[in-house]
Amino acid sequence: MAYDELLADRIRQALKDKKSPFNEKKMFGGICFMVNEKMCLGVIKNDLMARVNPEQETEFLNDEGARPMDFTRRPMRGYVYVDADGTDMDEDLEKWVDRCLAFNPLATSSKKTKKK
Repeated sequence: MAYDELLADRIRQALKDKKSPFNEKKMFGGICFMVNEKMCLGVIKNDLMARVNPEQETEFLNDEGARPMDFTRRPMRGYVYVDADGTDMDEDLEKWVDRCLAFNPLATSSKKTKKK
């Protein structure tokens, strides 16, 4: 198992419950949930990857299980990893989903390369 499939299922269900259209992409050895063609949430190994408002990131890092996303060995601004301690309860996962969806309209999408 490359990533926690149960956590991915819980995220899928939370996005469906919120009637938020999304698609999925396999990346980083895990899965990413794209909302409005922008990275929103994901699962890497056993951690939730949350894209949050960078202006609130320091506040969010105080939550149980949260730590800076350091996928490239340097913290990525606006991205947070949350371990199982911070996502085991449905209300905790929902809080993170809400934070990510709140930031999504403000987030920039990655530049797409044009095919020649």
